[in-house]
Amino acid sequence: MDKLENIFELQEVLNRRIGVNMDELNDEDRTKWILNYVRAMQQELAELTDSVPWKWWAKYQEFDKQNAKVEIVDLFHFLISLAQVMGMSADDVHEAYLKKNEVNHKRQESGYSSKDEDDSRHI
Repeated sequence: MDKLENIFELQEVLNRRIGVNMDELNDEDRTKWILNYVRAMQQELAELTDSVPWKWWAKYQEFDKQNAKVEIVDLFHFLISLAQVMGMSADDVHEAYLKKNEVNHKRQESGYSSKDEDDSRHI
């Protein structure tokens, strides 16, 4: 089992323990959990932001590298859960990542001077 598959498996176990069974979600529940995980990720991003001295006018701030790492891992928990709500496996995420990464490189090569709505439809 590779590392990403392991993370997906561990997250599924944690989600079931919390009471979220992805196999039993109807569309209404799926919508609810998508919003729950997106909101949780927004909060984790705010907490990550607070780990970095972003107030240029304040001299008292310090970079809390340890907490920043924890917030990044928290983001992974919710991101993997979000992928699972959408029915994505570790293989699905890996395959989509590879395709999207290729699109992003092509955009850089072309100067990404215009938006092409169709360049990601195959993902």
